[in-house]
Amino acid sequence: MLSGPSRLPGAALTPTGGFPPLPEMDMDAASMPLSHYLWVFKRHRWKMLAFILICLAATLAVSLRITPIFESVATIDVDRQTPQGVIGQEAVRSTLNDSDQFLSTQVKLIQSDSVLRPVAEKYGLLRHERQGDPQEPQDALARAGEAPVLLRNLKVTRPPNTYLLLVSYRSPDPQLAADVANAISNSYLEHTYNIRIRSSASLSSFMEKQLDELRAKMERSSLALSRFERELNVINPEEKTSILSSRLLQLNTEFTNAQADRVRRDAVFESVKGGSIEALQTSAQGEDLRRLAERLNEAQESFAQVKAQYGANHPEHRKASVKVNEIQRAIESTRRNILSRVEIELRQAQSREAMLQKEVASTKTDLDRLNARSFEYQSLKREADADKSLYEELVRKIKEAGINAGFQNSSVRLADPARPGFLPVSPNIKLNLALALLLSTVFAFAAAIVSDMLDNTVRDPEQVSRTLNTEVIGSLPAVKNWRGRLSPSPQAGESTALVRATSQPESMVSGFEEAVRTLRNSILLSDVDRRIRSLLITSASPSEGKSTMGVHLAIAHAQQGHRTLLIDGDLRRPSVHKRFGLQAGKGLSNVLTAEEDWKGLLVSPEELPGLHILPAGPPSRKASDLIGRGLEELLTEAGQIYDLIILDAPPLLGFAEPLQMASIVDGVIVVTRAGQTDRKAVSSVLTALRRLRANVLGIVLNEVHQETSSSYYYYGNYSKYYTAQGKA
Repeated sequence: MLSGPSRLPGAALTPTGGFPPLPEMDMDAASMPLSHYLWVFKRHRWKMLAFILICLAATLAVSLRITPIFESVATIDVDRQTPQGVIGQEAVRSTLNDSDQFLSTQVKLIQSDSVLRPVAEKYGLLRHERQGDPQEPQDALARAGEAPVLLRNLKVTRPPNTYLLLVSYRSPDPQLAADVANAISNSYLEHTYNIRIRSSASLSSFMEKQLDELRAKMERSSLALSRFERELNVINPEEKTSILSSRLLQLNTEFTNAQADRVRRDAVFESVKGGSIEALQTSAQGEDLRRLAERLNEAQESFAQVKAQYGANHPEHRKASVKVNEIQRAIESTRRNILSRVEIELRQAQSREAMLQKEVASTKTDLDRLNARSFEYQSLKREADADKSLYEELVRKIKEAGINAGFQNSSVRLADPARPGFLPVSPNIKLNLALALLLSTVFAFAAAIVSDMLDNTVRDPEQVSRTLNTEVIGSLPAVKNWRGRLSPSPQAGESTALVRATSQPESMVSGFEEAVRTLRNSILLSDVDRRIRSLLITSASPSEGKSTMGVHLAIAHAQQGHRTLLIDGDLRRPSVHKRFGLQAGKGLSNVLTAEEDWKGLLVSPEELPGLHILPAGPPSRKASDLIGRGLEELLTEAGQIYDLIILDAPPLLGFAEPLQMASIVDGVIVVTRAGQTDRKAVSSVLTALRRLRANVLGIVLNEVHQETSSSYYYYGNYSKYYTAQGKA
C-alpha cells in the first residue's frame, strides 16, 4: 500500500493542527567560508589572469609611449649656527629652537614668484609649463603673464632631520633640468641677500631720520640738568642729601640724650628741693654732705657724753656745744650750696634740650627742601642719561647696520649643484608594471567576489544547505559541458544508446551514471523506517534536466534487479519516450480519462526487462483535471507490483499538476541546474511543497562542473579510478 502524504522529518504540529511557519531564508546573512572564496578565485582564474595580463600589456604600451622625463636635484645647505653679521648682536650665533619653522619658510620662499620669475623668463619656462594657451586673446595672455609663476615640474623638499633643501626640476631635456635647478637655487640665494640689503637700508634710513630728533632732545635734557645744578649751587645733590641725613641722625641722637639728661636732673632737683639729707646725698655734692653728717653724729655723741658729766657752764660743755653748732651750720651751708648747683644744672639741661630741638627742626626742614628738589634733579638726570644712551646706541646701530649690510654670509649656500640626469625618472616602467599588477589583481579579485555575491543561482551543496535550509541529496556532473545537455537516446542500431548493454566493461561506466547510482542509494537508504515506494521528480522551471535524471534513475534502479515503473507525468511536454527512442502513442492521459488500462500501455526496453515505462500519451486538458484521483488510484495499484515508481512531473512553478502529484507520492525530488536555476524560484518551490506537507527528500544539482561547484572534483575521481584499475 502506498502511504499518504507524509510530514517533514522532525516537524511538529501547531495547536491548530498545521505546521509552524518556515523560517525566512537569508541569502546573505550566513558567512562565507574561506574555502568558498578560494574556489571562486580558482573558478575565475583564467579570466582574472587574462584581465591582469591585459592591464600589464596596456600599462607597458602606455609607459613606452610616454616621453621620458629627466630630473636634476640641487642641494642647498642652511647653517643655522653661522652668525648673520660681523659685528653687534648679529655676530652672535643663533640658538633659536625653530628649525622646522625656519626651513618651512625657506621652502615657501624658494617657490615664491620673486625667485621663480627671473628663471622662468630666462629659460622660457612659461611656455613649457603652459601658463597660458597661445590661442587665447592677448589680454588673457597678459593677465596670465602677470599672475604668480607656478612651476609644476618644480619640487622643493627637505630630508628629515637635516638642514638641507633639495631643489629638483623635471624636464624632457636633462641639461635644461639641471640648468633650471641651479638657476632657481642661485636666484634664491640672491633673493635672500637682496632682502637683507633692502632691510638694512630701510632700517638705516629710518634710524637716520630719528637721529636728528634724538640729538635735539638730548641737548634739551642736558641743558635742563645743568641749569638745575646751578640753582642748587651743588655739584651733586645726592651727596648733599647724604650729609644732611647724617647730621639729622646725629642731632636726633643728641636731642634724645639731652631730653634724658634733663628728665634725670629735673628728678634730682625735685628730690633735693624737699630738703632731706638722703636726697642731698644722692647729688654730685652728696659726698661732702655725708662726711659732715658723720662728723655731726660724732660731735653729738661727744656732746652727749660731756653733757652727762659736766654742766652747762663747764668749758668742755661749751666747747662741745660750739663744735656741734659749727658742724650744723656747715651742713646747712652745704645743703644750700647743693640745691643751688642742682638748680643750675637743671637750667643748663633745659637750655641744651631747647637748642637741640631747634637745630633738629631746622636740619629736617633743610633736608625736606633738598629732597623735594632732589626728585626733580633725579628725573632730569635720568632723562638726560637716557637720551644720551639712546643717541649713542642709535649711532652704534647705524654703523653696525651699514657694515653688516655689505656682509654676505655663508649661512645659506649651494652645497651640491645639479647635474644632467643619465636615466629618466619617468616613466618608471617597473613601478608602473608593479602598480598595474597590484591594482589589476585587487580589482580582479574584487570583481570575482562581487560577481559571486551577485550570482543568485544554485551552485553547490554547501550553498544550498546554507541559503535554502535544504539538503542536497545528489549532484550530477555535466556530460557535454560544451552544450549543456544530455543527448537524447539514439535510435536502434546506433552504438551510443542511452541504455548500455550489461556486457559493456565496467571501465566504460561514465561519471554521470555513477552519480545517478549514488543518488539512488541516497534516496532509498535515507529513511530506513519508512520505505520510499513512489518518487516525484520535478523542477522549478523547464529544461532543468529532470526527465533525463528520472530516466537514468529508473535505469539504475532496474539494473539492480528491482521492478521499476517510470511514468511520464508531463502531459504538456512529454519527453521520456524520446529518451528511449519510442513513438508517441497512448499513455497516462488515456488512463486518466478511463480509455485504457495502464497495464496494457506499459513499454519495457529489451536490455532492462525489469523497467516498465508508461508514456504520457496525447495531450488532454481533461486528463490534466483528473490527474489527482486517477493518478492516486494508479499509484496505489502499481505500488503492489513494483519496488519503485518514478513519476516525471512538469515544472512546479506555473502548473497545477505537480502540486496534486506531490501530495500523493512518498517523496519529492527537486532538480536544479547548477549555475543557472534561480535560488528564489527554488525557494518558492520548496515553500509550496512544504505548505502541502509533501515529503521533500531534497534537491539534486544537475550539470555540475568545475565552473559552478567545487564538488566537481569528486566526479573526476571516477574515470581516474577505473583507468588506473584497467592499467593494473
